[in-house]
Amino acid sequence: MKIKAAILNITGAVPPYAQSRPLSIEEIDLDPPGPEEVLVKVAAAGLCHSDLSVINGDRPRPVPMALGHEAAGIVEEPGAGVTDLKKGDHVVMVFVPSCGHCLPCAEGRPALCEPGAAANSSGTLLSGERRLHRGAEPVHHHLGVSAFAEYATVSRRSLIPIDPELKLETAALFGCAVLTGVGAVVNTARVSPGSSVAVIGLGGVGLSALLGAVLAGADRIAAIDLSDEKLKLARVLGATDCFNASSGAGADEIREAFKGGANYVFETAGSVKAMELAFRITRRGGTTVTVGLSPPTAMLSIPHVILVAEERTIKGSYIGTCVPVRDVPNYIALYRRGRLPVDRLLSGRLSLEDINIGFDLLREGKAVRQVILF
Repeated sequence: MKIKAAILNITGAVPPYAQSRPLSIEEIDLDPPGPEEVLVKVAAAGLCHSDLSVINGDRPRPVPMALGHEAAGIVEEPGAGVTDLKKGDHVVMVFVPSCGHCLPCAEGRPALCEPGAAANSSGTLLSGERRLHRGAEPVHHHLGVSAFAEYATVSRRSLIPIDPELKLETAALFGCAVLTGVGAVVNTARVSPGSSVAVIGLGGVGLSALLGAVLAGADRIAAIDLSDEKLKLARVLGATDCFNASSGAGADEIREAFKGGANYVFETAGSVKAMELAFRITRRGGTTVTVGLSPPTAMLSIPHVILVAEERTIKGSYIGTCVPVRDVPNYIALYRRGRLPVDRLLSGRLSLEDINIGFDLLREGKAVRQVILF
């Protein structure tokens, strides 16, 4: 079938993207679903820094590629062997398909699925196939989803069925921002009630981590960013302390305010500078969790002795150490009970034609979570 999609043909375009237009809106061919695959009509897709890092070249990926990995939609056609989804079902798309058979999957860590990671790196579906084409030229999938398009053919392992009463523009955020941010707090760090938390970087993932800290019962929550507007939103969502790093707030000031630092610090900005700050404001015996994806060449240097002498812990968290079939329904249930106000993260709704403008706003730090509506 013919579909309209946002295609990245080259990486490293010079901003502003509204002028250089790294994403072109094109009509391409989408194959029907193969075995254990599903055709989904995309309803809403979020703009995320993981997309931006492919556009600017920080995360090398093969091109041409149809971008978009955080989305929700409606099942149009189940492929052969898919018996638990039917036409009309509502689904959230998850950007790490889990095979269910490799060692990480067997250990209950589907976020680290090895075949899923290999497929994502090579731009294929979990089956190894590419279902997107531009004439005779194959177009690569982005993280098994490619949701900046009217329709997507994806692995059944990339889909979580949801209640059709949930707005799909809100449901989309559960596929990345919420899983990654809330999961980092709940699953990776296991933040305990009464503890202190700091979050550096207040995008969709960072503010989701803040919501997770509130959910976990943290006593004090510091929000750290370069934007006063985002800090205002963080205060509304539950932050007890806000620091604007561009206004001179540094590690010493934050450590003093928290009487030696926070028990748990989450770096969600994807930069070494932010990670260095996160490590410095973590208290003795505390845990620093990094969620942001920096370029592969970025290196972190820390004093080795502090890890021992202060019993520090540094942890990485990918897609919130989640089990999607468990966590997506749980987080949606918490949202519906008013305990995870995820809808407050929506900062803009765009058409597909305005996608380059949307990535300019994201790059400039002027947006939390924008969604493309179809």
